[in-house]
Amino acid sequence: MKPYHVLVVDDENMHRQLFKMIVDSSEDYKLAGELNSALMAPSFCMTTHVDLVILDVVMRDGTNGLDAAEKIKNENSNVKILVVTSMPEAAFLRRARSIGVDSFWYKEVEDKPLLDVMNRTMRGESVYPDSTPVVALGLVNNTDITMRELDVLRELVAGCSNQEIADHLEVSVNTVRFHLSTLLSKTGCNSRTDLAIRAAKSGIVVVDD
Repeated sequence: MKPYHVLVVDDENMHRQLFKMIVDSSEDYKLAGELNSALMAPSFCMTTHVDLVILDVVMRDGTNGLDAAEKIKNENSNVKILVVTSMPEAAFLRRARSIGVDSFWYKEVEDKPLLDVMNRTMRGESVYPDSTPVVALGLVNNTDITMRELDVLRELVAGCSNQEIADHLEVSVNTVRFHLSTLLSKTGCNSRTDLAIRAAKSGIVVVDD
């Protein structure tokens, strides 16, 4: 069975080179290919033998690694997928689990070596972090923000009005105003625009274009 054939998908050249070096460092793995966009990943896995995909989430061309992961799993559930990202967006973890992504690894902050996660994944384990990385948003960290507040914040970053946020989340406008007021108070941001800009830059919430 070995070596396992690995497809590396990441739009950052530095990260692709690092992942390729890790693949090349072990006799258990062989590089099947590399892509700088998630767009072609599903078709690559259909036409080329791939055992493991190391897959980034947010790509500069607008493609989403989780969308690609879902297509790959639907077409061939035997392909193992290891999602890698530097974004602390909690929704990524939830969606990755829901679509059957095998393992999840945070770039730069994860204490588990990537090669170890690869080995465990190929042995059939599902390796996920216990939580998202801790990132500051004004006066607080993302761990101090509730899931519902994150939902509101995500809609705010997308440019939605209070009414649109209320419609999307199926809550009242007053509830939206309450959550926004709480977020402004917690973070110390001086306006909803300031809050949205800081949240987008931090990667605490990511809007899928």
